Amino acid sequence: MREKCNTMEKYSVIDLFAGAGGLSLGFEQTNKFTIKVAFENNPNMQQTYKKNHPAVDVRGDVCSANYLEIQEQYGKIDVVIGGPPCQGFSNANRQKNHAISKNNMLVKQYIRAVVELQPKAFVMENVSMLKSEVHRFYMEEGDKEIIQRYNISVKKTPIHLLDKEFVFDGVLDLVNDKKKIKELLWNEFDYSELNVIYKTAKNLEKLEVALEKHRCKLEKIIQKQLNFEFEGTDIVSAKSREAFVAIADYYCGKVPINNLKTKIEPAIMFQRMLGKAMEIWEQHLIVEEFSDEHGIDAIVNSYAVYDYLENILGSNENGYAIKSDVLCAAKYGAPQKRMRFILMGIKKDIAPIVAFPNGSFDEDQYNTVKDAIGDLENINPVFDLDKDKGIFMPKIEVEGLTQKLRDSDVLYNHITTKTTPIAMERFRSIKQGENFHSLKSDLKTNTYTDASRTQNTIYLRLMYDAPCGTVVNVRKSMWIHPTKDRAVSVREAARLQTFPDSFIFCGSKDQQYQQVGNAVPPIMAKSVAKKLASLINGKDKKQQET
Repeated sequence: MREKCNTMEKYSVIDLFAGAGGLSLGFEQTNKFTIKVAFENNPNMQQTYKKNHPAVDVRGDVCSANYLEIQEQYGKIDVVIGGPPCQGFSNANRQKNHAISKNNMLVKQYIRAVVELQPKAFVMENVSMLKSEVHRFYMEEGDKEIIQRYNISVKKTPIHLLDKEFVFDGVLDLVNDKKKIKELLWNEFDYSELNVIYKTAKNLEKLEVALEKHRCKLEKIIQKQLNFEFEGTDIVSAKSREAFVAIADYYCGKVPINNLKTKIEPAIMFQRMLGKAMEIWEQHLIVEEFSDEHGIDAIVNSYAVYDYLENILGSNENGYAIKSDVLCAAKYGAPQKRMRFILMGIKKDIAPIVAFPNGSFDEDQYNTVKDAIGDLENINPVFDLDKDKGIFMPKIEVEGLTQKLRDSDVLYNHITTKTTPIAMERFRSIKQGENFHSLKSDLKTNTYTDASRTQNTIYLRLMYDAPCGTVVNVRKSMWIHPTKDRAVSVREAARLQTFPDSFIFCGSKDQQYQQVGNAVPPIMAKSVAKKLASLINGKDKKQQET
């Protein structure tokens, strides 16, 4: 539902990392902002954004953004919004071949946009952990001038390369030799295929399935690797060969499946080490020293993402008053207890004190799952994309949140996955509010590698009379309808996020589910946008009066 237009001139906005457009939608629903340009690199999300925001200039890679050209074309940009991905150190762990998340640099792109555009205000949405110690940047050679200029605090941080049990003579010489690293490092595809096998090795049933599923690819890799003439007799080459020989021997019946993990583990550990060492070289990180106290660690300098952002944008040079908080979407009318980190900055001469909107919903007034999707209970979803032609919506009396979301006579995206027999058995056994852990042991077999560690959001049957938890990709999580023995549809997930029915998602089923899960609830974005407009408008009114 859109509010009536007022006579106030609308503020121009650029949306970075726009996704499907939830943040943009919330700002537009206030009728106080106009989105001029949006950047989104994912083609499916871009398609969805364009369909629902046809008047917006939608562009791709934000790294190539020319903000001078944008201002020449669209005039002064008043507000920058967006949610740059930022994984932090938590994802650079032992299970991965990478030390540095490629997404982290996108926060710097967001800051570049604010510095170059100098808007009246900006709003950044992100995960609530952004202010934690986990979210840090490793210091690169090119960072020195900025670190000194804005007095950003740094500290020594280890990048773990290799566990103690795998350390060998000459390992430090190897990680300092870029040419040798390059010779010994497998390509990403080969590593990924063998890593899949390694990760399932503790569950022999899963391992057997993975070996068969990946057999064709693995045999090609094995042939290539075993034909490669390893130079010398170094341990990395030897363990690489041993790993591929073991897989080949398994397929020939010479090695039992329960021996594979110990045969391939050293090669995987060495490749992780080499991958991280190569990143250190390629990213020009400043290594202060190497430590062998806990295996092999490269000691580098790092600085907190939040400090970087606050020190630069809050400096006298840029002049923003900055405030951040973790907001609960339910307090702003969403039927879900989604916690999101919101950071708002406003030029100090406009609003020296930044404030967030007070949520108007107390806990006993929260909108519920039933308020969002109850009217769809008896409308059967479709299972195939080519059948999603739109479902005519019968006229019924609705109010509250349902009335706001039900803004179209035709329902699109009411599509879900077909239920397998084993999934149907599980669905029928799970009551509202229960999840995978509620199942009997015989219904937990042949599924997750370690069923006991499965998250509580997996196979969750939603409760009608309460808000749900954070909406993610509900297809992957296997969320179950409160009263029907089926998965939650894309449209139902979108309703839980407070997207109105007139907002249509594009792409495959999984892409649609992912777009919904990644989005900012528009109803919360609208509240933030209204508060921001009042702060900016207060200054504008004073200027008009003088």
